[in-house]
Amino acid sequence: MTMQTSNHPVTFAPDAENTRLLRDAFGRFATGVTVVTTATPDGPVGITANSFSSVSLDPPLVMWAPDKGSRRFRYFEPAEHYAIHILSHHQAELCHGFSKNAHAFDDLELTSNARGVPLIEHCLARFECERVAAYEGGDHLIVLGKVVKAEMREGDALTFYAGKLGQLAHKK
Repeated sequence: MTMQTSNHPVTFAPDAENTRLLRDAFGRFATGVTVVTTATPDGPVGITANSFSSVSLDPPLVMWAPDKGSRRFRYFEPAEHYAIHILSHHQAELCHGFSKNAHAFDDLELTSNARGVPLIEHCLARFECERVAAYEGGDHLIVLGKVVKAEMREGDALTFYAGKLGQLAHKK
């Protein structure tokens, strides 16, 4: 491993001894922040996720990847219907709430779709999905979903970069 000095890169081969370095390197990619929700026998459940991406326009497909080590994985692994909510910069507390508590729906404006999936209001975008496939992805499960309904609004995005939340403003 080569250590960083000043503005020189850190070079390393990822292994079990340097997972923090790999996490930090992954953190150099700025992402949006989402909350994924689904209906369960234990009530509505949500999880904060930044492993989200659009995949295809035709058919309309998105992917996200829940951590197999999460206590909430048992709810999302079998979920056939779920919603992905892209958070606005005003929703940092919502992000923190769902990162700690699967049932952080208190004080939220909430509705449900025809499949019982909880829908959080006032997000930048929301994608109501039905699962089409899931693939093993190391310590995560890669879930591919078909977007059956979408909603969007204007606003600035909540972002995650180098382990911190931030804001990405769009030009007005």
